[in-house]
Amino acid sequence: MTHLRYICAVRNIPITVIILTKNEEIAISDCLESVKNFGQVLVIDSNSIDGTVDLAKKQGVLVINFSWNGSYPKKKQWALEHPAIQNDWVLYLDADERVTRTLESEIMDLIRSDKIDDYAAIEIPLLYSFMGRELHHGHRVKKIALLNRKLCSFPEFDDLHVKNMWEVEGHYQPSFFGELYRMSSKLIHDDPDGLYDYFARHNRYSDWESELIARPSMSKNVRLSRTFQGRIFDRAPFKPIVFFFYSYFLRMGFRDGKAGFHYSVALSFYYWQIALKAQERKNARFS
Repeated sequence: MTHLRYICAVRNIPITVIILTKNEEIAISDCLESVKNFGQVLVIDSNSIDGTVDLAKKQGVLVINFSWNGSYPKKKQWALEHPAIQNDWVLYLDADERVTRTLESEIMDLIRSDKIDDYAAIEIPLLYSFMGRELHHGHRVKKIALLNRKLCSFPEFDDLHVKNMWEVEGHYQPSFFGELYRMSSKLIHDDPDGLYDYFARHNRYSDWESELIARPSMSKNVRLSRTFQGRIFDRAPFKPIVFFFYSYFLRMGFRDGKAGFHYSVALSFYYWQIALKAQERKNARFS
């Protein structure tokens, strides 16, 4: 009987999960299965033309369509303000992310404790998979994924002119008013798409990042949440080479085998793209 009461309690975790989708039929079912014990799950879809919406509806999830009008708010902030949300705490997931039972338990313990009122946002580390292998070493990624929507928002940048940007906010963390809690349990990030999509996505994001460097005024009066490590890398000369050394050797990415090597190279190439595009933009501006 005690076990049954525990299971029933778990299935009512007072958090709204928001899953952002666009043509994610390969990944969406596993993602939804991983959050079935949360109080509310919403799929915010962007006019998918595959089976994403049907698969979500079959699992009894409310699907809300988002059609971007080319201005702010973009998708994350638009979702955060949606009247369908039933809880103050919102967990953002991409369709290729999954909540483990360990992470679920840690979230539940915090959300039901008196300590939760002390925090505005919660940072969760990612367990990243690349080329079919989980990466336990090398560069580690964390993101602020669990938000008190009354105390958080996504910044608005002067970036609508940037080519190849899209409806989802750029590579930046939300702003929050209060304290940040850091979880120890990891969120699984396992993209089932191939490397073509990986590089295409990073090619798009490098356009935005390079514009931010070439035109710092783009982020004027907007706080970017950067770690100390991130701020050091932003200023480092020969950043791609420095990053590879950091990720592959200093952070022991070599212990993840070939996947660890290629992941370090791929991210170094991403930073090289950003620097090269930023220089192109600066040259065009002063030519």
